[in-house]
Amino acid sequence: MGFCRVAGLDEAGRGCLFGPVYAGAVILNPARPIRGLRDSKQLTAVERQVLAGKIRETALAWSVAWADNGEIDRLNIYQASRLAMKRALEGLSPRPDYLLVDALSLDTTIQQKSLIHGDALSRSIAAASILAKVDRDESMRDWDRMYPQYGFLHHKGYCTREHLRALAEHGVTAHHRFSYEPVREAAGGSGQLSLFGQAGLEEWLEEAGASWT
Repeated sequence: MGFCRVAGLDEAGRGCLFGPVYAGAVILNPARPIRGLRDSKQLTAVERQVLAGKIRETALAWSVAWADNGEIDRLNIYQASRLAMKRALEGLSPRPDYLLVDALSLDTTIQQKSLIHGDALSRSIAAASILAKVDRDESMRDWDRMYPQYGFLHHKGYCTREHLRALAEHGVTAHHRFSYEPVREAAGGSGQLSLFGQAGLEEWLEEAGASWT
């Protein structure tokens, strides 16, 4: 279609109970293809780290941004994910002339296409998902040093049994997402799932490998 700088955008951490949602934006270089790009959840941590280095080294442009837990609680996770992606997009130089976005649409004048399961269909989206995941996991290692009792190094803030037990034992931090029902319940509130929905709960369990029961 004549577009030369196609950016892929994806997020990481949408289903977590803690911390920011991260977003990556990548314009791959057609002259320097990267082997092995695929959905970040299908890669090991080591594979993601290696590919992230190659993406940063060879891409025409890349950017990572985030929306914090306060913005998630205020806007809801869908809008906060869009905000993080918009910030990642604004960090790209040169500016893309077309966007491939995983499952969302962005408020921008740049032409775009939303792809369901885009990280499995587009190398650019897969690259963005890898950068977002790697940076978010690195931030969770930092949070683990600050709050070692919650086990962030292991579950990365997702809704696992370990995390739920820690919430029950230690309560919540100021960086948890209070709009998410498990956090609200741990804080003594009447948590509502409406901001995230049943589909979101199922995503938590799928990504974390946990069972709600």
